[in-house]
Amino acid sequence: MINGDIERMKIAAFVYEYPPKIVGGLGTYAAEITRKFVLSDHDITVFTMNDDEGSLPTREIWRGIEVHRPLHIDISDSLPDVIAEDIRKWGRGIHLFGKLMVYNYLSAAKLVNKLIKHEGMKYDVVVAHDWLSAMGGVTVKRETNLPFAFHVHSTEKGRTMGNGSGVVSSIELRAGKTADMVVTVSYAMKDELVGLGFPREKIQVSYNGVDPQKYNPANVPKEDIARVRGKYGIKEDEDMILFLGRLVGVKGVDKLIMAMSHILAKRPKAKLVIVGVGDLQEYLTNLTKITKMGDYVKFCFDFIPEEERINHYAACDVAVFPSYYEPFGIVALEAMSMEKPVVVGAAGVSGMREIVLCCGEEQCGYHIDPNNPSDIAWGVLSTLESPEKMKWLGKNGRKRVLAEFTWSKIAKHTLDLYETIAKR
Repeated sequence: MINGDIERMKIAAFVYEYPPKIVGGLGTYAAEITRKFVLSDHDITVFTMNDDEGSLPTREIWRGIEVHRPLHIDISDSLPDVIAEDIRKWGRGIHLFGKLMVYNYLSAAKLVNKLIKHEGMKYDVVVAHDWLSAMGGVTVKRETNLPFAFHVHSTEKGRTMGNGSGVVSSIELRAGKTADMVVTVSYAMKDELVGLGFPREKIQVSYNGVDPQKYNPANVPKEDIARVRGKYGIKEDEDMILFLGRLVGVKGVDKLIMAMSHILAKRPKAKLVIVGVGDLQEYLTNLTKITKMGDYVKFCFDFIPEEERINHYAACDVAVFPSYYEPFGIVALEAMSMEKPVVVGAAGVSGMREIVLCCGEEQCGYHIDPNNPSDIAWGVLSTLESPEKMKWLGKNGRKRVLAEFTWSKIAKHTLDLYETIAKR
């Protein structure tokens, strides 16, 4: 820091998932944005979870980023005596909650006692992502009074459709009130946070991004497209409708399957490909049997690597994400970057409503009511009207990504936000 102007910031970031341990959009976000921070000549130290075996290095430099992963110790036997009733009943289990507490407090202790006090390192900002890392961020704020930015990518109430843990919601709110700034991923999320009691004046919006060089249809060979379509038995003259994501209630995949009868009435050669893992796998398989859609709905219950995800986008004709609750929706950006039209849920908390333009000269997709299978079908059928229309929507989508949603642009905006609290 020079004369009050921050030319090079040193940032400490707490994030639950980070390469090589990525399970969802948060890990992708953290990997991409921290890399951009380093390329912009800032220093970043990441505190993240180790794996269950403790086999990952506890301290290493990864692509210019210092990464710390504390070794796990099992405290779940001692937790029932001190933990609230709703965590004992929590769907994800007391064991995971215990692991999260250990990760947060060991990471905070290492940052405060070893790096700052013992090694004399100086930081400008501490950052924590979601409740999973909030306890660490709050602890460091209390111990050092460093400027604290709390990122909220989703809320417990939203993720669980109102059936979540009161303890987890309290952790989120405490971090929001303790932080100097709350950064969230859409204006829809900002409204949700205000409704949950977060201080409005602290909340800033910074969207997620995508790498348009990586997600580029020009880079996918025709043989990879043919291979993906062949895997699901989809011929050249058939429509491939793609859903890609976690198979959980808020994603609306069941309503998408129910929409297929409406779609097939007008597009008898349509096939739906569902890729992902989650609690609903068995339910969705049974729903497909009950609705006699076995010939038209194809499943890949797998967490596929990014390269294969890109191939799936390239192979499809339209990507559909009928979420009830989607704070941002990075999958919509990925599909748009691959020049694919998108049909997205636009009810309730929907960041995709802000990403996807549904009318006008720059239209790139359709907004639908995720509770209504016939409305989902309307969006898909409107997209598939003609090859020219699909191409036009797809080209507009990529154009929008290049203008608004590259990681370079997102990282710069996020750094500008950090700088405002660091200067204070």
